[in-house]
Amino acid sequence: MRPLAPLLRTFDPGLSRPVWLLQAGGLANMFGNGLVVPFLIIYLHTVRGVPLGIAGLVAATNALVALVSGPVAGALADRIGPRTTLTASLIGMAGAYSLFPLIREPWHALVLSGLAGAASGAFWPSQGALLTALTPRERRHAAFAQQRVTMNLGIGLGALVGGLIASADRPGSFTVLFLLDAATFLVFAVILRRVPDPQLRRSDADGGAGSFATVLRHRPFMGFVGLNVVVIAASIAPFSELFPVFAKTEANVSERGIGLVFFLNTLAVVVMQLPVARLVEGRRRMRALAATSALFGATWLAVLAIGLSLDGRTAAAAFALAFVVFAVGECLHGTVQGPMVSDLAPPHLLGRYMALSASSWQVAFILGPAIGGFVLQAQPFALWPLAAGACLTATAGALALERRLPVYVRRAPARVQTGETIEPAPVPAPAIASDPPRYHPSHAAPDRGASE
Repeated sequence: MRPLAPLLRTFDPGLSRPVWLLQAGGLANMFGNGLVVPFLIIYLHTVRGVPLGIAGLVAATNALVALVSGPVAGALADRIGPRTTLTASLIGMAGAYSLFPLIREPWHALVLSGLAGAASGAFWPSQGALLTALTPRERRHAAFAQQRVTMNLGIGLGALVGGLIASADRPGSFTVLFLLDAATFLVFAVILRRVPDPQLRRSDADGGAGSFATVLRHRPFMGFVGLNVVVIAASIAPFSELFPVFAKTEANVSERGIGLVFFLNTLAVVVMQLPVARLVEGRRRMRALAATSALFGATWLAVLAIGLSLDGRTAAAAFALAFVVFAVGECLHGTVQGPMVSDLAPPHLLGRYMALSASSWQVAFILGPAIGGFVLQAQPFALWPLAAGACLTATAGALALERRLPVYVRRAPARVQTGETIEPAPVPAPAIASDPPRYHPSHAAPDRGASE
């Protein structure tokens, strides 16, 4: 076993029991999401007769309402604690999704999607704040990577099971999916009772009380948020919401085939995420984010080629391979995005920073499905080169943004071996400023050069 020890250590995130409990709840929750998300637009369009453009707007409505509720939840997480806010979010989503089988008209779907969005907007800032508060800085990249593992595992297993259950010829099969999804939210809420609820209070060193206006004036952070909008709107949003219906209608891929594509994608994330996080340690984060967007763009070009040339099971197999490449990009993104937000945020504003970071996802899930749904309706094969172009634009944007970021966040924390222990190098506390603060050169790790 000795030769395997270094390899096995890459899969050990070194996290505490409360963090593992939080991850277990996320696994159950994302299993439910995997049951529903890949098949939602198929349900609306093929079972309830909602036009594709309107179905895309239904998905966008969820994100639009979450865009409003997210900042409110971020402030609540700072005031009453992230665990309480997260629990309320989970109960709200359980109630909303349990009503989705009652949809008969497009407006029903819009209303219920809005209710679900109000609750889901509170999920990400409170969950992210709770994970950050439970994890020391030097292990946060591993914690967020592990979160991506558990959530992708849940989504992948859910999509695989959902593909076996869902059938457009049996509307009742979708009722099963929605009720199972609602149950998983409640399971997560029960698990949260065993997770500590740290209060994100201001210390004397934090200065003024702070507000959303303070966060909005932090220009490097807002630039990072804007970049994330482009990345997600051109990658994960169309993959989750639009690719399944494209694969079914244009390449004749069955629901089971679509479920298999999602399962293999998430399985690849599960296998690669922690080793990728270990690989990124000590390296420049924005280069990793640039590589993320490039891999996403390459995947969309492959989707275009497959859709034009293949059909049925052959197309499903080729799509599955393409989205393994996509999974590498997801692993890089999962290692960079959450920890960067945590490092830029002072403790007393962590919930607000997480809320604006979550808002970038919500904006992306508004723009991606809303624009992409109409493009897909008008010319299905035009969507993928447009998405690839947006991804390549984000690649250039990531490289340009790096010089505006504070020096201490440009690299992922590197663990330094000292005897039998691993100690993180000291870093300055996060600062809030409109421009990157000037740090002493000793705060920056040596530049590894262009070869990284």
